Amino acid sequence: MSTGGLGGRSAYPRADGARIAVYAVLVLLGLLTGVAGALVQGGWFPLGLLLALAAAAGLFWGGATLCRTKAGAAAPAAGWAVAAIPMAMISRAEGDFLYGAGISSYVFLLGGLLVAVACTTIALPAPPVSLDKNR
Repeated sequence: MSTGGLGGRSAYPRADGARIAVYAVLVLLGLLTGVAGALVQGGWFPLGLLLALAAAAGLFWGGATLCRTKAGAAAPAAGWAVAAIPMAMISRAEGDFLYGAGISSYVFLLGGLLVAVACTTIALPAPPVSLDKNR
């Protein structure tokens, strides 16, 4: 019997190796989103800030719904934090920091962390179970 979805397959990876690979890809995407968001948020204020936060929220929630676990949201959030937070401390040769001195950098950091916490703590429905396993 089919459990729905694509050809009877579930939408999330069941094998441990596949799940670890998905988490690794989500961490990498989180790193890239954090770096891109850090550069875009100050350059195109205020639309860049909204774009950076929307991209982070979409990635965190997408990871949670793909894996159907809280770790699916925590993996890209960890990658995002590893990229975005240390970039706030990097200074350039001119003595300036990579982030601007305005409020947008604080909104980006705190907003991204709040979105990560929200997406990680929202309760997700349990993964679908095959009808064969219920017997």
